[in-house]
Amino acid sequence: MFHAGGASYDLFMGRYSAPLAAEFVDALNPVAGQQVLDVGCGPGALTSALATRLGPAAVAACDPSPGFVDECAKRNPGVEVQVGKAEAIPFTDARFDLAAAQLVLHFVANAPAAADELRRVVRPGGTVAACVWDAEREMDVLRAFWDAVHEVDPDVSDTTRELRFGRPGEIARLFVDADLVDINETTIEVHTTYVDFDEVWTGFQAGIGPAGAHCVALPALQQALLRDRLYEQLGSPPGPITLTAVARSVTAIREVP
Repeated sequence: MFHAGGASYDLFMGRYSAPLAAEFVDALNPVAGQQVLDVGCGPGALTSALATRLGPAAVAACDPSPGFVDECAKRNPGVEVQVGKAEAIPFTDARFDLAAAQLVLHFVANAPAAADELRRVVRPGGTVAACVWDAEREMDVLRAFWDAVHEVDPDVSDTTRELRFGRPGEIARLFVDADLVDINETTIEVHTTYVDFDEVWTGFQAGIGPAGAHCVALPALQQALLRDRLYEQLGSPPGPITLTAVARSVTAIREVP
């Protein structure tokens, strides 16, 4: 689901992750002199926002996909980017003032291990942060997609649309269990405008994430039916369409001994 190139990612999720990264960094407010880490960087939306704020020498990043690592490094010269999972971050203990994971906890295999690793790589008094799409308000485009999927095939399991840690308190509880303190939770809302419905549909055909993977795995006839239902779910737009996504953002502190 996440081995496509950066350009394919940009077609689908990048148009949301880039404005989300800008808002996320504004909320975190890192300052000059700090060292920061982007965990699960993908092609580098959050990395770029952090590097713009602090300079590339202050930023490091990691991702389990070698293709995304290469793309992130290419887009962010001077940033140290390594291959590595959130559950086994490839950086030394207590190196960073801030470790942030944007749109990552939905997909990690072992979330408690990832939280422990985020804590490990920040200094005492440092900040751990994560944001994921809100499960209650969702993304307009994904809600419409999965509603359309169930019109075409009511037997598709609802578990395909469930994103973990998107409900109030879920990330907070994860961070509490990782012995983090001073936990704060809020939401961030972002918007994107598509030229037309064809641009929406092209994003799903990039095969990114559970929705994209489901879309491209369908036979051609079912894809055509799904396209028609999605068009109707989005109100049969004759031209440009603006859609909203809401993320749940949580910060916490590694306690000073």
